[in-house]
Amino acid sequence: MGADDLHEGRDSDLDGVDDLDDLAASARAELVRMIEAGGVWDRDPVWREAFEAVPRHLFVPYYYAGAVSGRQRLWGESPERRTRERWVRGAYADAPLATRMRDGELVSSSSQPSLMAAMLVELEVEDGHNVLEIGAGTGYNAALLAHRLGDDLVTTVDLDPEITESARRHLAAAGHHPVVVTGDGARGVPERGPYDRIIATCTLASIPRAWLAQCRPGARILTPFATGLAALTVRDAEHAEGRFLHTSAYFVPLRGTSRSDPEIPHLGALPVRTREHELFRFLLGLTRGSLDPQEAYALWEREGRPERERYGITVSGDREWAWLDEPTGPYAWPLPV
Repeated sequence: MGADDLHEGRDSDLDGVDDLDDLAASARAELVRMIEAGGVWDRDPVWREAFEAVPRHLFVPYYYAGAVSGRQRLWGESPERRTRERWVRGAYADAPLATRMRDGELVSSSSQPSLMAAMLVELEVEDGHNVLEIGAGTGYNAALLAHRLGDDLVTTVDLDPEITESARRHLAAAGHHPVVVTGDGARGVPERGPYDRIIATCTLASIPRAWLAQCRPGARILTPFATGLAALTVRDAEHAEGRFLHTSAYFVPLRGTSRSDPEIPHLGALPVRTREHELFRFLLGLTRGSLDPQEAYALWEREGRPERERYGITVSGDREWAWLDEPTGPYAWPLPV
């Protein structure tokens, strides 16, 4: 919140709460209509009920708006009414919200609602499924899962105790009490397994073996990877395989691991349009350490600039690799284990 907001709001009080509640309900209904218009829920319309019922603004009592170099903190209890209204409207925008900064770096956020909706549909949840979420964030995604499945079947884990404590508060304010665990997401939460579904809301560099060991055979893992979303089917504790979805996805890295988004190498020798092409940068992220940019460019052009759905990941024993078209085909790149 800027200094101008503080001075401008000195004579204001926190009246009009009912009006803000009405504004939140109206903004939430508009967000639901917008997501539905995109056809996201066609395969599983039950998720619409969750987005209608769960109030996102309770999970973002403050967030940072604007560019990284000039973020403004919007606060739901600002003394300035116009700021509170901006906060409510922003909470229901179809946009990611920066919720926690540390030393100028983003460490936690609330994801774009339409992307969350798409991920929940792709998770292919069924009644009675036991779900583990990696990355508690604000607690909003756990609340959506809990609305669908019930509190007892949802576990969310995060390494940062400040994040898990605030997620618990937000969830309680919204009337949900799933299990919130402070711990290393890469290790899962074995005491709450076995799981039918695991969903991550942070980017990985490899698939943790602990997750496979905590899954039932046939379980589904949905996780951000490079700048995409990988959906893997677990065969057993040693094997999982699946392809990427078509959508792009940008998340903060899983804390407690090495960064999964290292600086892209120098691309000056490549055509400008290639350097900036989102699918080419996805390939660079997926093959880092295996292909240099020139090799990646040659492959990308030779194979017709592949869409994400042509790529996949296989975990088998002590090996893990990404591939194009087929797990045993000519294009495969080892991933760190």
